[in-house]
Amino acid sequence: MTNISGVIKSIRDIMWQDTGLNGDAQRIEQLGWMLFLKIFSDKDKELEMMDDNYTSPITDEFHWINEKGNWAGDDEGMTGDELLAFVDQKLFPALRNLDLSVGNGRALIVREVFMGNNNYMKSGINIRKVLNKLNELNFNIAKERHSFGELYEGILKDLQSAGKSGEYYTPRAITNFITDMIDPKLGEKILDPSCGTGGYLTSAIEHLKAQANSVEERQSIQDNIMGWEYKPLPYLLATTNLILHDIELPKIIFRDSLDQPLSNYKERDRVDVILANPPFGGIVANNNEKNFPQNFRTKESADLFLILMIHLLKNGGRAGIVLPDGSLTGEGVKQRVREKLLTECNLHTIIRLPNSVFQPYATVATNLLFFEKGKSTKEIWYYEHKLPEGQKAYNKTRPIRLEEFDPIKDWWNNREENDVAWKVDIHTIIDRGYDLDIKNPTKQEEEHEYTSSELIEMLENSMGKSNDLLNQLKSGIK
Repeated sequence: MTNISGVIKSIRDIMWQDTGLNGDAQRIEQLGWMLFLKIFSDKDKELEMMDDNYTSPITDEFHWINEKGNWAGDDEGMTGDELLAFVDQKLFPALRNLDLSVGNGRALIVREVFMGNNNYMKSGINIRKVLNKLNELNFNIAKERHSFGELYEGILKDLQSAGKSGEYYTPRAITNFITDMIDPKLGEKILDPSCGTGGYLTSAIEHLKAQANSVEERQSIQDNIMGWEYKPLPYLLATTNLILHDIELPKIIFRDSLDQPLSNYKERDRVDVILANPPFGGIVANNNEKNFPQNFRTKESADLFLILMIHLLKNGGRAGIVLPDGSLTGEGVKQRVREKLLTECNLHTIIRLPNSVFQPYATVATNLLFFEKGKSTKEIWYYEHKLPEGQKAYNKTRPIRLEEFDPIKDWWNNREENDVAWKVDIHTIIDRGYDLDIKNPTKQEEEHEYTSSELIEMLENSMGKSNDLLNQLKSGIK
């Protein structure tokens, strides 16, 4: 079997040498479209062998392996300036302009991927080297595809430290835990309206695979897993992610989830399960807040996503989502959003997470909310998830792990109040103005003893902010 991790390491080493690539996000995007095309082409060849009537949406010239020069699949194929020109002037234009008139879903996926992503590499020789390394992988071998799927998760995880792109990745321990607790069933329609790189969708796919005992049941997974994403890079990565998890035609729509009035969604559009980490801290674009009723209009994306998700759930539908502390409190629109949630849904559980789960992309405190539509909330159980013993924060080398949620899973069906779990009745919450930011009543205020290195880091951050402020003042005086 191919040494897959060795292949990826070699590709990264080649990409580091190319002057066109700057930063992890660009390297991941570059690898992303090349991987996608390799995986897509391998699958096309398999479909052609299995179905005499199958026609690929990609013409032979642009397939990974073809009879017109083998731009990619032949290790001795074109290279240097010829290859660079082919990729920039022929490949990308052709795939961005695929004919969609015949309603070929696979053609739409290819076009969306190449419309939104780019070739950043400037050396045709380096492109040739990367293509040759990818030729060592065969995605039609199930074992190899699945092994690569595990490694692909590591590639996606690198986004967490890739600046702004970190918002697209949710730690897999979180997606798996939420999926386990919501427990989607075969035949249920499952949606992530802000799917990022597809973490919740792949968690749901694996959860459902364990229930499937026939070809028909496996097909139902393909038919009922849906995602929406409006940024090109995560759309590309999510689509590839689902293909690696045996979804032949991923139902991921390239769109802004807030771009339609709520009234456009009919009963047929509603779903049984929503799993999501909606964007928070962002400002809604294109006046999309006007798609919502007047009393819920806000520029805060997380609040609008919460209204949207409540609307999209069927009666009896279930949701498990991530929200920041800022969505649990506040007056005005925020209060009305929470009132709607508690009136139309049974918000039965809030898991309070340490504020370092999403570091370094975000350091705000976050919460996992679990609710069911159709019944109003009577009481809410809170559970404070604590850091492992001796660990002061999560970070890249010590991220949150799925096994840390085992105590919560044990508690879930046999709930009792203890030093990390407490419940609050709805009357108390109403008296608080629907404020859900309720701290652990058994927790004493702790004095934090900082190490010397922590104090130095805090001082550096403080001085940096002061310098930024001074520079802004100087700019204003000039």
